[in-house]
Amino acid sequence: MKKILILLFVTLFPILVFSQNTNPKIEKNIYGFIKNDMFWDSRQTVNAREGHFLLFPSAVSLDADGKDINAVSNFNFLSIQSRVGLKVTGGEALNAKITGIIEADFFGQANDNINLLRLRHAYFKMNWKSTELLFGQYWVPMFITGCFPGTVSFNTGVPFQPFGRNPQVRFTQKIGNFHFVAIANSQRDYVSRGAAGVTGTYLRNSSIPEFSGQLFFYNNNVDKKTEFLIGGGASYKSIVPEIVTASNYVTAESVDGFNAIAFMKIKLSSFTFKTEGIYGQNIPDVLSIGGFGVASIDTVKGYKTYSPLNTMSAWTDLSLELGNFEIGAFGGYSKILGANKEIIGDIYGLGTNIESIYRVSPRITYKVNSVKFAFETEYTVANYGSSRDNFGIPTNLTKATNLRFLFAAYYFF
Repeated sequence: MKKILILLFVTLFPILVFSQNTNPKIEKNIYGFIKNDMFWDSRQTVNAREGHFLLFPSAVSLDADGKDINAVSNFNFLSIQSRVGLKVTGGEALNAKITGIIEADFFGQANDNINLLRLRHAYFKMNWKSTELLFGQYWVPMFITGCFPGTVSFNTGVPFQPFGRNPQVRFTQKIGNFHFVAIANSQRDYVSRGAAGVTGTYLRNSSIPEFSGQLFFYNNNVDKKTEFLIGGGASYKSIVPEIVTASNYVTAESVDGFNAIAFMKIKLSSFTFKTEGIYGQNIPDVLSIGGFGVASIDTVKGYKTYSPLNTMSAWTDLSLELGNFEIGAFGGYSKILGANKEIIGDIYGLGTNIESIYRVSPRITYKVNSVKFAFETEYTVANYGSSRDNFGIPTNLTKATNLRFLFAAYYFF
């Protein structure tokens, strides 16, 4: 009954709000940018959209002569990250001011439809004096908009920085400089992984959304150009990998996962320091390494139990403004810590054969008026395992290294 009441509230509340909107005056502003990315990689990589969204270097794979098949350099030029958005402001409902965003790019949802229009954000917000309600597609809870890497690469620090946008309801309450945030979200373009592939069906079949809570302190001094942000959060997610066993018996066994983050940002005039630590269970839906494994199998009816893989990540980003120039550097590290139970069957997820991975990524940008040029190098090392221990941690490691050179040109409007 509680699940039904939650779903009814999420569905009916926006309709109730807009039915009482008595102020039809609307202001519209178009924004966005045109961007061209040109990049070169020293080896083959695991990526999305023809190499544009880089995850990590491909594993070493030897041919009959013992040569690494993936040690082949490659390049590409793409403009698919170019973006356009519409911001709508106006009207009131229940004494709240209403704003809305619809934003798209040409990234597509998969390699098959690259260059086609893709929905990024589609949400509206209701703002009272110290309370905010957001309905629609927006950043996943573990992506903190006030504290994320300033990389030139569109991967924004993935797989160390959780990444994605999903439909949600987000409640924010401000008490002075403190902010409390509560979120319930589903999955759309960024989804869980399992035996049936990459799909949001696993979360939907659990009958409940992912729930998150955050608390942070934020102080901003505009005159002194300083900012201070510190906070943390946690979330709970339950997925159902299958609803019928291989022996044709109904099952509803779930994979339950808890995630936690802690983050901080310090800005002192022209210098900015950001850092974040992440602990997650079964979080490939935010493009982090990890997943879950089969912990037991009933040999008669095929019932399975599961255990999520635990993953830790940490990253730091530094930047310094020097007139029209900005120099910066990003560094990240991620490691699979293993499951809480022994794994006796298949493992599903992203990069589950990677024991650990790290990246160092310096950059320099130059911006004048509406035009910006940026150059970044991205050195990534992934430690692949040819086997696993009883808890799913990769062993017998082999290092795979990729060096990317990236140049980007932007025109903002």
